[in-house]
Amino acid sequence: MFIIVGLGNPGSEFDWTRHNLGFMLIDKLATDEGINVSRRECSSWLGRGEIEASVVALAKPQTFMNLSGQAASCLLAKYPTVTSSQLIVISDDLALPLGRIRIRERGSAGGHNGLKSIIASLGTDEFVRLRIGIQPDHPISDAKKFVLNTFAKGERALVTEVIDRSANAIRTIIREGVLQAMSEFN
Repeated sequence: MFIIVGLGNPGSEFDWTRHNLGFMLIDKLATDEGINVSRRECSSWLGRGEIEASVVALAKPQTFMNLSGQAASCLLAKYPTVTSSQLIVISDDLALPLGRIRIRERGSAGGHNGLKSIIASLGTDEFVRLRIGIQPDHPISDAKKFVLNTFAKGERALVTEVIDRSANAIRTIIREGVLQAMSEFN
Protein backbone atom coordinates (compact mmCIF):
# COMPACT_ATOMS: atom_id res chain seq x y z
CA MET A 1 0.00 0.00 0.00
CA PHE A 2 1.07 3.57 -0.71
CA ILE A 3 -0.12 6.75 0.97
CA ILE A 4 0.04 9.65 -1.48
CA VAL A 5 -0.27 13.07 0.15
CA GLY A 6 -0.74 16.13 -2.02
CA LEU A 7 0.12 19.36 -0.24
CA GLY A 8 -2.03 22.45 -0.56
CA ASN A 9 -4.34 24.79 1.27
CA PRO A 10 -8.06 24.13 1.74
CA GLY A 11 -10.67 26.47 0.29
CA SER A 12 -11.75 27.47 -3.19
CA GLU A 13 -9.77 30.72 -2.94
CA PHE A 14 -6.61 28.60 -3.25
CA ASP A 15 -7.69 26.70 -6.38
CA TRP A 16 -5.14 27.17 -9.20
CA THR A 17 -2.56 28.69 -6.86
CA ARG A 18 1.05 27.60 -7.16
CA HIS A 19 1.03 26.24 -3.61
CA ASN A 20 -1.84 23.85 -4.46
CA LEU A 21 -0.13 21.72 -7.10
CA GLY A 22 -0.21 18.78 -4.68
CA PHE A 23 -4.01 19.00 -4.46
CA MET A 24 -4.22 19.32 -8.26
CA LEU A 25 -2.21 16.13 -8.74
CA ILE A 26 -4.32 14.22 -6.21
CA ASP A 27 -7.44 15.38 -8.07
CA LYS A 28 -5.93 14.20 -11.39
CA LEU A 29 -5.04 10.77 -9.99
CA ALA A 30 -8.48 10.44 -8.37
CA THR A 31 -10.26 11.31 -11.61
CA ASP A 32 -8.07 9.03 -13.75
CA GLU A 33 -8.34 6.06 -11.38
CA GLY A 34 -11.97 6.52 -10.27
CA ILE A 35 -11.07 7.14 -6.62
CA ASN A 36 -13.50 9.22 -4.59
CA VAL A 37 -11.48 11.52 -2.31
CA SER A 38 -14.31 12.57 0.00
CA ARG A 39 -13.90 10.75 3.30
CA ARG A 40 -12.78 12.91 6.20
CA GLU A 41 -9.95 11.22 8.12
CA CYS A 42 -6.77 12.46 9.79
CA SER A 43 -7.66 16.10 9.08
CA SER A 44 -7.65 15.23 5.37
CA TRP A 45 -9.93 14.45 2.49
CA LEU A 46 -9.09 10.80 1.82
CA GLY A 47 -9.91 8.23 -0.82
CA ARG A 48 -8.80 4.62 -1.19
CA GLY A 49 -8.47 2.69 -4.41
CA GLU A 50 -5.93 1.12 -6.72
CA ILE A 51 -3.24 2.50 -8.97
CA GLU A 52 -1.10 0.10 -10.98
CA ALA A 53 -2.66 -2.87 -9.11
CA SER A 54 -1.49 -1.49 -5.73
CA VAL A 55 -3.77 -0.23 -2.99
CA VAL A 56 -3.37 3.50 -2.43
CA ALA A 57 -4.75 6.14 -0.12
CA LEU A 58 -4.95 9.58 -1.74
CA ALA A 59 -4.94 12.41 0.78
CA LYS A 60 -5.45 16.17 0.68
CA PRO A 61 -4.62 17.53 4.16
CA GLN A 62 -7.02 20.23 5.32
CA THR A 63 -4.63 21.57 7.98
CA PHE A 64 -3.18 24.31 5.77
CA MET A 65 0.31 23.89 4.38
CA ASN A 66 2.36 24.68 7.50
CA LEU A 67 0.69 21.94 9.54
CA SER A 68 0.72 19.17 6.91
CA GLY A 69 2.78 16.96 9.22
CA GLN A 70 -0.19 16.44 11.54
CA ALA A 71 -2.14 14.80 8.74
CA ALA A 72 0.80 12.77 7.40
CA SER A 73 1.73 11.37 10.82
CA CYS A 74 -1.92 10.52 11.56
CA LEU A 75 -2.19 8.66 8.24
CA LEU A 76 0.95 6.63 8.92
CA ALA A 77 -0.39 5.78 12.41
CA LYS A 78 -3.75 4.77 10.89
CA TYR A 79 -2.04 2.41 8.44
CA PRO A 80 0.73 0.86 10.60
CA THR A 81 1.89 -1.57 7.89
CA VAL A 82 2.85 1.38 5.67
CA THR A 83 6.43 2.53 6.15
CA SER A 84 7.63 6.06 5.53
CA SER A 85 9.24 4.78 2.29
CA GLN A 86 5.70 4.01 1.06
CA LEU A 87 4.66 7.60 1.73
CA ILE A 88 4.74 9.82 -1.36
CA VAL A 89 4.44 13.56 -0.74
CA ILE A 90 3.66 15.95 -3.59
CA SER A 91 4.63 19.61 -3.26
CA ASP A 92 5.43 22.71 -5.24
CA ASP A 93 9.07 23.79 -5.50
CA LEU A 94 10.14 27.42 -5.87
CA ALA A 95 13.69 26.37 -6.85
CA LEU A 96 12.59 24.34 -9.90
CA PRO A 97 11.51 25.99 -13.16
CA LEU A 98 7.80 25.87 -13.97
CA GLY A 99 7.06 22.66 -15.83
CA ARG A 100 9.88 20.57 -14.30
CA ILE A 101 9.48 17.82 -11.73
CA ARG A 102 11.97 16.22 -9.39
CA ILE A 103 11.58 12.94 -7.52
CA ARG A 104 13.67 12.09 -4.46
CA GLU A 105 13.72 9.16 -2.00
CA ARG A 106 14.61 11.43 0.91
CA GLY A 107 16.09 14.81 1.66
CA SER A 108 15.67 18.17 3.26
CA ALA A 109 12.60 20.37 3.16
CA GLY A 110 14.38 22.79 0.84
CA GLY A 111 12.67 25.72 2.56
CA HIS A 112 9.15 24.31 1.98
CA ASN A 113 7.05 24.72 5.13
CA GLY A 114 4.77 21.77 4.35
CA LEU A 115 7.75 19.44 4.00
CA LYS A 116 9.32 20.93 7.14
CA SER A 117 6.14 20.09 9.05
CA ILE A 118 6.08 16.51 7.75
CA ILE A 119 9.77 15.91 8.54
CA ALA A 120 9.28 17.32 12.06
CA SER A 121 6.12 15.27 12.71
CA LEU A 122 7.52 12.00 11.35
CA GLY A 123 10.99 12.50 12.80
CA THR A 124 12.51 11.44 9.47
CA ASP A 125 13.15 12.70 5.97
CA GLU A 126 12.98 9.13 4.62
CA PHE A 127 9.90 9.46 2.43
CA VAL A 128 9.46 9.85 -1.30
CA ARG A 129 8.72 13.32 -2.56
CA LEU A 130 7.65 14.55 -5.96
CA ARG A 131 8.30 18.25 -6.34
CA ILE A 132 6.67 20.29 -9.10
CA GLY A 133 8.49 23.44 -10.19
CA ILE A 134 6.92 26.88 -9.87
CA GLN A 135 10.04 29.06 -10.21
CA PRO A 136 9.24 32.31 -11.99
CA ASP A 137 11.23 33.59 -14.93
CA HIS A 138 11.75 36.90 -13.10
CA PRO A 139 12.96 37.90 -9.61
CA ILE A 140 10.31 38.05 -6.88
CA SER A 141 10.42 40.07 -3.68
CA ASP A 142 7.73 38.21 -1.71
CA ALA A 143 7.83 34.41 -2.00
CA LYS A 144 4.75 33.92 0.21
CA LYS A 145 2.65 36.19 -1.97
CA PHE A 146 3.99 34.53 -5.12
CA VAL A 147 3.13 30.95 -4.08
CA LEU A 148 -0.40 31.99 -3.07
CA ASN A 149 -1.08 33.74 -6.41
CA THR A 150 -3.01 31.89 -9.10
CA PHE A 151 -1.30 30.73 -12.25
CA ALA A 152 -1.59 33.16 -15.15
CA LYS A 153 -3.88 32.04 -17.96
CA GLY A 154 -0.84 31.69 -20.21
CA GLU A 155 0.74 29.21 -17.76
CA ARG A 156 -2.27 26.91 -17.39
CA ALA A 157 -1.55 24.70 -20.42
CA LEU A 158 1.96 24.05 -19.05
CA VAL A 159 0.51 23.36 -15.59
CA THR A 160 -1.94 20.83 -17.04
CA GLU A 161 0.93 19.17 -18.94
CA VAL A 162 3.15 18.93 -15.84
CA ILE A 163 0.26 17.51 -13.79
CA ASP A 164 -0.24 14.81 -16.45
CA ARG A 165 3.50 14.02 -16.45
CA SER A 166 3.53 13.97 -12.64
CA ALA A 167 0.62 11.51 -12.59
CA ASN A 168 2.64 9.23 -14.86
CA ALA A 169 5.63 9.62 -12.52
CA ILE A 170 3.49 8.51 -9.56
CA ARG A 171 2.33 5.48 -11.53
CA THR A 172 5.97 4.64 -12.34
CA ILE A 173 6.96 4.94 -8.66
CA ILE A 174 4.21 2.51 -7.73
CA ARG A 175 4.80 0.09 -10.63
CA GLU A 176 8.61 0.12 -11.01
CA GLY A 177 10.01 1.88 -7.96
CA VAL A 178 11.36 5.30 -7.15
CA LEU A 179 14.78 4.79 -8.79
CA GLN A 180 13.18 4.01 -12.16
CA ALA A 181 10.90 7.03 -11.80
CA MET A 182 13.87 9.25 -10.97
CA SER A 183 15.73 7.97 -14.04
CA GLU A 184 12.74 8.56 -16.29
CA PHE A 185 11.31 11.85 -14.99
CA ASN A 186 14.09 13.87 -13.29
